[in-house]
Amino acid sequence: MEALQIYWWLVISLLGGLLVFLLFVQGGQTMIWNTRNPKLKTLLVNALGRKWELTFTTLVVFGGAFFASFPLYYSTSFGGAYWLWMLILLSFILQAVSYEFRSKPGNVLGQTTYDIFLLINGFVGCVLLGVAVGMQFFGADFEVSRQSILDAASPVISTWNPQHGWEQIFSIKNLLLGVAVYFLARTMSALFFGMSVRTTDGSKFPADMRAKTLINGTIFVLFFLAFLFALFMSPGYAMEADGLVVAVPYKYFFNFIDLWWIGATFLIGVLLVLFGIINTTLLKGSFMAGFWITGVGVVMAVTSLLCISGYNNTAYLPSTTHPESSLFITNSSSTYFTLKVMAWVTVLLPVVIGYIAYVWHKMTTKPLTTAELDADDHIY
Repeated sequence: MEALQIYWWLVISLLGGLLVFLLFVQGGQTMIWNTRNPKLKTLLVNALGRKWELTFTTLVVFGGAFFASFPLYYSTSFGGAYWLWMLILLSFILQAVSYEFRSKPGNVLGQTTYDIFLLINGFVGCVLLGVAVGMQFFGADFEVSRQSILDAASPVISTWNPQHGWEQIFSIKNLLLGVAVYFLARTMSALFFGMSVRTTDGSKFPADMRAKTLINGTIFVLFFLAFLFALFMSPGYAMEADGLVVAVPYKYFFNFIDLWWIGATFLIGVLLVLFGIINTTLLKGSFMAGFWITGVGVVMAVTSLLCISGYNNTAYLPSTTHPESSLFITNSSSTYFTLKVMAWVTVLLPVVIGYIAYVWHKMTTKPLTTAELDADDHIY
């Protein structure tokens, strides 16, 4: 049972890492707003339009996997902090509607309205997803009462504070990670645009993308370092042998030390992110190399962060007011049968990942140009 719980937390962490990598679509949506050249804006929107469904699908798979493997988290977090999650969901609905109707004939709202929707999704989606992950480290005000499921009048296991997630949005520690995710997404999108789009204005566009990569990458590093400082200085919760949950100073820092292989993976991931940014901007390397080097680093670093939030007897969703209600991978998972059956399903993951890689390759074999858009029947 414990091995399956560890395995599924790794799967959840990996999906989270892939999701943050794919948020470059959201980051790009915040960059098209200031583009005054209509042809260039169309190029950028269509470059993102060929990828946005991958981000949306990964988000759905991430939520579905969480629900199936750790249902108590799903009911506690999604059901308790619903204002936070509803705002995230609403922003992604706006994104889907925008790509579907932005360039449709007879569009009564106009492209500007849908561009605003894309901007909202880009900013709100990135920041609030970072806030939701930050909540898993810094905790929230909730209580879990398993006996309540037997109460026919009110069969609610988890109860949240009256703010139901609003307070998480205004937590400084959570916002440090949220803003870091936002500028990381913008950094990745600048690398993606430089790799995927070709314009007719010579070297101006690549130079502009390198400048945006450097600026946004620098801001990301500053906020990420601030988040790491807050994380390493904060206590975590651990469960003792008698079931008592206690606060442990510097818990997450020591998790990286105790689980040194995860700490090494995290460090390598961070170095890859920095190298990808520096190689593209200061050393004038190729955008393709910069995008993929940075992307691999993002997946490694985020996966490692999520792993240490649940491994080493750590509460991955601490309750700041009722520590005994904190969620661990051992007390919030599905049954042994469910985890085992789903583990066999994950055997198909390489096939799914291979298909996604093949589709990605087919859609980006050649950089996107205005000539290709003119020959395409489907324009976003």
